[in-house]
Amino acid sequence: MRDILNITKALADRNRVRIVMALTGAELCVCQIIELLSLAPSTVSKHLHILHQAGLVEARKQGRWVHYRLPDGDAPKAATNAIAWLQRHLKSDREVLMDAKRLKAILKLDPEELCKRQGRN
Repeated sequence: MRDILNITKALADRNRVRIVMALTGAELCVCQIIELLSLAPSTVSKHLHILHQAGLVEARKQGRWVHYRLPDGDAPKAATNAIAWLQRHLKSDREVLMDAKRLKAILKLDPEELCKRQGRN
């Protein structure tokens, strides 16, 4: 039951749901997520930590970069079911579609320049 409670608590926040939806089909670095959400780095880090603890995202560190993605096939079934449910029900959501459009533009930016601009060099 603890896993289900962690997942539902993690998904009870609009910005965390936006992160999960943004990671559909794409691995993103923290700077790209910060840019998408227009939130402070510490706030985004807290959201990512909560999602990671719930098993809804996986992290990969590459040098000074941390990249996040949705979990792969060996993730807990409850997490993959929750993600699939979100994707099914939010694929046509106006905010999710706007985020997807904005994310396309963000992905065209150089991640290193993006981090410098955010003061995260």
